[in-house]
Amino acid sequence: MPKPRKMLSDWDAPYIQELMRLVETQSKATLAMWAVDYAELVIMPLWTKYYPHDPRPQNALHAARQWLAGTIKLPPAKAAILECHAAAREADANPVAQAAARAIGQSASTIHSARHCIGLALYGAIAVAYDTLGPDADWPQVEQCAADECGRMLEALRAIAVENEPNPAKIDWKC
Repeated sequence: MPKPRKMLSDWDAPYIQELMRLVETQSKATLAMWAVDYAELVIMPLWTKYYPHDPRPQNALHAARQWLAGTIKLPPAKAAILECHAAAREADANPVAQAAARAIGQSASTIHSARHCIGLALYGAIAVAYDTLGPDADWPQVEQCAADECGRMLEALRAIAVENEPNPAKIDWKC
């Protein structure tokens, strides 16, 4: 059995392209709120299902919210986010939890750079798909499940998107 993929990687997939086009029209603050809210609501439970006593991903989301509220500076927020990334590396044996922690870390990192919000889709959608189907499912099934989740992410962003946003984030997708 091949090793599960760690993330979605087809940047040309219609479900990624549609999300990217909407992302490009929004401010960094809107993108950060969307990514943090979605990660907390949908992705965080996937982490806690396997690591209920490891608070690092939740701490990263909390720090991102504090930064958005103006109650902490970027260095302590970044420290919490880096701890979340460490949690992801340590969860290498669990594809669901690892992808979830990566999605959470990328979502929280949106406070630093708006383009990190796409990590919610690239990692978070695959975490949901693996949780739903199992990490050994056939790739076309995983990708379809992930595409469906990306559609829900798109709808969540549409729900808070600012029409004619005067200060859209300037995003260079060349990661």
